[in-house]
Amino acid sequence: MTDIQKLALFGGKKAVTQESGNLFTWPIITQEDEEAALDVLRRGAMSGTDVTMAFEEDYSKWLDVKYALGFNTGTASLQGAMFGCGVGVGDEIICPSMTYWATCLQAFSLGATVVFADINPFTLCLDPNDIEHRITDRTKAIVVVHFLGYPADMDPILEIARKHNLKVIEDVSHAHGGVYKGRKLGTIGNVGAMSLMTGKALAIGEGGILVTDDRDIYERAVALGHYERYGSQTENEQLRPYQGLPLGGYKYRMHQVSSAVGRVQLRHYDERNVEIGRAMNYFWDLLEGVPGLIAHRTDKESGSLNGGWYAPHAHYVPEELEGLSVTRFCEAVRAEGLTSCMPGCYTPLHLHPLFTQADVYGHGKPTRIANTERDVRQYKGDLPVSEGLSARLCEVPWFKHYRPEVIEEYANAYRKVALNYKELLQDDRGNSSEHGNWKLFTQKQNS
Repeated sequence: MTDIQKLALFGGKKAVTQESGNLFTWPIITQEDEEAALDVLRRGAMSGTDVTMAFEEDYSKWLDVKYALGFNTGTASLQGAMFGCGVGVGDEIICPSMTYWATCLQAFSLGATVVFADINPFTLCLDPNDIEHRITDRTKAIVVVHFLGYPADMDPILEIARKHNLKVIEDVSHAHGGVYKGRKLGTIGNVGAMSLMTGKALAIGEGGILVTDDRDIYERAVALGHYERYGSQTENEQLRPYQGLPLGGYKYRMHQVSSAVGRVQLRHYDERNVEIGRAMNYFWDLLEGVPGLIAHRTDKESGSLNGGWYAPHAHYVPEELEGLSVTRFCEAVRAEGLTSCMPGCYTPLHLHPLFTQADVYGHGKPTRIANTERDVRQYKGDLPVSEGLSARLCEVPWFKHYRPEVIEEYANAYRKVALNYKELLQDDRGNSSEHGNWKLFTQKQNS
């Protein structure tokens, strides 16, 4: 790879000159998807369950679990997982603050609250070393997020959960098909739940799904919002008297156009996921050793694999570039012909007023502490790794196809900027306060 010395930001030739074509187009929709969707529409089966139950069977076989339950959103599937684990009034769940709100906010509607823990600075997932001191007699579950496709370190988390008799919920919305030490993500804890909306790696249109080997968790999730499936087959004696009506008053069934498309997408997902991984690993191999950038990917010898590579980012190391801000670095990369290379990531949830001030349900005090005996709110300085992350991450392309000649141009854009960083130092105005922010929550990245 040759380095073009003059940065495009200062009038040099752009590193990316080829048209991307469908390199980033996702999901891949073919005639097979269209015919599956049209069959549901023509039969008037949009609000049925036959196709959804077939999709659930496909999904459970794919992950080799006993039960899978489709939901209309990933948000609903995560709420179903919490309810399935018995999370209720006065309970606490522990989860990372560096995540999308749908990982944890549903605890409010169950009368529970959230205690945030910090993350590992490399994996960007829940740090096992920051969990145990946050556990109280009210803690019911640990919610793990496999963030940006990277598998969380599950073994020590499971050990902590067993020690304290806690449930482990895996949020796999970023990491479909990912692997931790040979085990598929979503099958390691007590229950897995995930979004399947259009922006995710496994994209079916809109929807979510819950997976578990625990019959009791499955039945409770059904009872929460699947009234047409909550019937005489229920084995849980506490649930049986109320069969036929959703205990939560919710209607959470998956739309069957989504489940029809989901069946097709799932058939091809492993093959497509392998190609995504091949493309992303090639991109990172080209950047190996480039100062300022470290790949957020699993070690080849670990037995673990990034799942889907959803929303991939680079670790940005400003110390290797004389303190150059990630804002200025990304500005220069975008000038090289990229449509997107944004600095930072989400702003940590614990700093959002929804988790510190908002009285959502009229309790007369912030909802987060409405049912607790202690003030669990957290503020600036409480989770230093999560809070400092926006200055140390930058977006990288999410390739859907392995096309070396085009991928090389994108890699060269990052390489070129990193190797010529000194030209950017003089006009560097530092990092923006807008990094991550919560604007993402009102844009397309919905669960």
